[in-house]
Amino acid sequence: MTYKLTIEGWRFLPHSYSIINQFQCLELLRREKIELFHQDLPYHKDTWVPHEHLFSPVEELALSNISSPAIDQLSDVTLRISYPFCLESSKSKRTYVFITSEESYIDKQAMWLDCSLAEALKKFDIVLITPSNWSKNGLINSGADPNRIEIVPHGIDPNIYKPLLATERLLLRKQFGFENDFVFLNIGSMSINKRMDLVLKSFAKVLERYPNSRLVLKGIDSIHSSREGLIYSLKNFLTEEEARLVIDRLTYIGVPLPFNEIAKLYQIADAYVSPYGAEGFNLPVLEAAASGLPIICTDGGATDDFVNSDFALRIESKLVTPDWNDEAIWLSPSLEHLIELMYYVIEKDSFRIDAQVNGASFVHQNFTWSHVVDKLLDVFKLD
Repeated sequence: MTYKLTIEGWRFLPHSYSIINQFQCLELLRREKIELFHQDLPYHKDTWVPHEHLFSPVEELALSNISSPAIDQLSDVTLRISYPFCLESSKSKRTYVFITSEESYIDKQAMWLDCSLAEALKKFDIVLITPSNWSKNGLINSGADPNRIEIVPHGIDPNIYKPLLATERLLLRKQFGFENDFVFLNIGSMSINKRMDLVLKSFAKVLERYPNSRLVLKGIDSIHSSREGLIYSLKNFLTEEEARLVIDRLTYIGVPLPFNEIAKLYQIADAYVSPYGAEGFNLPVLEAAASGLPIICTDGGATDDFVNSDFALRIESKLVTPDWNDEAIWLSPSLEHLIELMYYVIEKDSFRIDAQVNGASFVHQNFTWSHVVDKLLDVFKLD
């Protein structure tokens, strides 16, 4: 039996929702029982424009060639993945909506309709899909029925995100000019929840002991104010001396890159650092682990679902209510503990060597896009 599945979402954009959607679509196209359709939804901001060449030419063509649903089409399932969150029922037999709660609640500004999450769920017969237990708890805090929430994590393409052989990695590091550096990496929007203030402050301290350290930051200037967020943190959270030290050992990349080029950043780095305050999932941490990087990330958040002590060091944290929003719940990682863990990952060669094998093996065995789509189809009852 063949099932009709309609995706409503974004394509050809380096935004996390679009990235997740496209990798899922590529895997769904491989499933013989699924007839896939895609309805492009408007981008969240008028300034966003499509980006070409993020995928390979073959994959980009496959994504482009997904048929649009007919106006009167009745699919078995519609999965909607965009922002603001639209919780209206579709024409399909069943409707699922991807939604994340980074700050442990969903406010009305995040909704397509001018109502609360709880009110929307009373109006429409839909099921919510979210990627982590942290996010699920945030939806429940916002009034969602736990029985109408399914956790489906994100994944990685094992052909892209993988460790290199030692000789290949050395050659790549020489091409980047990093062969003598210990490289910390962070990839993301540089928004406030990523806690770039902690990344920069801790790196400044590390440089005092290990001056050959380097921090590589990959932002997304075309859809986020990544560069501005970085500059703000440099000016407002570092002393002049700290900023001078950091800028001299900082490499920033703000342009969109194909995913196979982003993979090279993971492959040339020595450790991935993410002292986040609020995340729905944190896909770069998963990609970093799949690429063989030891992980330093916040304890108690979304990444708890997919990191363990075999390859990850967790930063001590506590739950806090941020000053600007008394409804939100964030994690506040310890700067002192973060610095200790950065020292540790530099000094413990054995941990880094073990993490390269343990992290890649764990992620490749449990969190590929094939695993994710298996879970999706099980939730959709289409397997």
